[in-house]
Amino acid sequence: MAGKPFNFKFFLFMQKVLFTRTWNKIYIQRKASSSPHASQPHFNKYPFLGKGQGTLLNKALMFHMEGGLLKSSSVFPYFLLVAFEAGGPLRAFTLLLLVGKEWGLKIMVFVCFVGLKEASFSVGRTVLPKFLLEDVGNEGFDMVMKCGGTKIAVTDMPRVMVDCFLTDYLRIEYVIGRELKVVCGHFIGLMEDKKTSSGSMELEKVPREGKMDSPVIGISCFNNSLHHQLFSCCEVVYMVSEADKKNWQTLPREKYPRPLIFHDGRLALRPTPIATLFIFMWIPFGIFLLLVRATVFFLLPYKLSILFLHFTGLRGTLIIPDDCRVSNELKQLSKEGGLLYVCNHRTLLDPVYLSMGLVQVRPPSLSLAAVTYSLSRVTELFAPIRTVRLIRNREKDSKMIEEQLQEGDLVICPEGTTCREPYLLRFSPLFAEKTDHIVPVAIDFHVSMFYGTTAGGYKSLDPVFLLMNPTSHCSLAILEKLPRSYTCKGGKSKFEVANHVQALIGKALNFECTSLTRKDKYMILAGNEGIV
Repeated sequence: MAGKPFNFKFFLFMQKVLFTRTWNKIYIQRKASSSPHASQPHFNKYPFLGKGQGTLLNKALMFHMEGGLLKSSSVFPYFLLVAFEAGGPLRAFTLLLLVGKEWGLKIMVFVCFVGLKEASFSVGRTVLPKFLLEDVGNEGFDMVMKCGGTKIAVTDMPRVMVDCFLTDYLRIEYVIGRELKVVCGHFIGLMEDKKTSSGSMELEKVPREGKMDSPVIGISCFNNSLHHQLFSCCEVVYMVSEADKKNWQTLPREKYPRPLIFHDGRLALRPTPIATLFIFMWIPFGIFLLLVRATVFFLLPYKLSILFLHFTGLRGTLIIPDDCRVSNELKQLSKEGGLLYVCNHRTLLDPVYLSMGLVQVRPPSLSLAAVTYSLSRVTELFAPIRTVRLIRNREKDSKMIEEQLQEGDLVICPEGTTCREPYLLRFSPLFAEKTDHIVPVAIDFHVSMFYGTTAGGYKSLDPVFLLMNPTSHCSLAILEKLPRSYTCKGGKSKFEVANHVQALIGKALNFECTSLTRKDKYMILAGNEGIV
């Protein structure tokens, strides 16, 4: 007798669930049929969208970003990035503790944004685009790009988090998302009500401007609660299931509407809940490993320290074409006069890795100094090799380089700043006039957890984060010395020499050469010219 009431209640519960799901589908169809553009309302799965590509060229599109564009529907990694990069590790750890209790979107917004300054918030512009682009599904991107009319993105996240990604990197015309409330220039961790949010008002402005005269296609996800009012103007709504998204491929870099060249932030891996837990568990071990690595490198000779650092996870690869001939040439030239090693810039340890690599091809007794542009004073103090700071005065810097070349070998990074992505910035031609003994060096660096560079953060912490990585890999290729005919003394201009060296390094690394400069990077990421 006791089992019958339980079974009856369970039956009523299941009937309510099935009725709710069925009613939601009927509701979407009725809403779509009420649109003035909708003659034949439909409710289909997304594969049907590919069959009518020719008929979609002039149609507007409204799509749900999390459900119809990204491979993962979870928004936790993006809130964790906001908490860690804008609020600090303590705020990020608080968010990690709450996510285990399945708190809702409003709680995550409150934890991440409360107390942050609106004017200085730049994570949505400098950090999130990189992770969002890596999460875009190739199939979802193709669906969005098939429609040739106005594109409108609808998001559950605050608009300030995704507006730059959608408008600047994907060329989306309109972004509809909820705004954050601001008091005295600070976020208070609350979102505007849906009724008063500017996203709804922006949707009302679109038809008035004549941008949605054509029928509207909608794309969303089964597992997301649809914005019924926003999608009511759609002629048809295509639904994407989680099973479909599991088969999606990552969007190739070649298909990015705008190339991702600059981005900031310390985290190098996607901070899922499990990955975030591993990060916080690793930090104490990482600090200990940092101290051990630094101590061993300073106390032991190069050849012994290289073996130990390799054992602790700092691995590297040295590539030298025609090893014996190049080794003999470098030894001879180093004895005759200073060699100028010109390399691209990936991390602040590039000259250190080069010095470790040169131990394999020439006597360690030969001196090597590094030219620096914006290295922090703390980093210079603990640098294992001699550093020479340029003062951005062309005449004085030129004279300083000449003096250093008379004392020994010199390494210079003419880009003037680091670039994390497979691109080379414009090479400053300052080095080209000083000597005809120029050796190009191609460097690539990969980290597993933390980036050791920053544009808007504390530069003094760059070596700390870099050496805290569980593993890292540096690929170092010492190219052949530049022929005299390709130097200024051989009749080339300093700009031709700089561009030629850039092209050689780009070809060796399979990187794309650009004309962007240090100033461009810092104006994009930090809003300044990068003068330290």
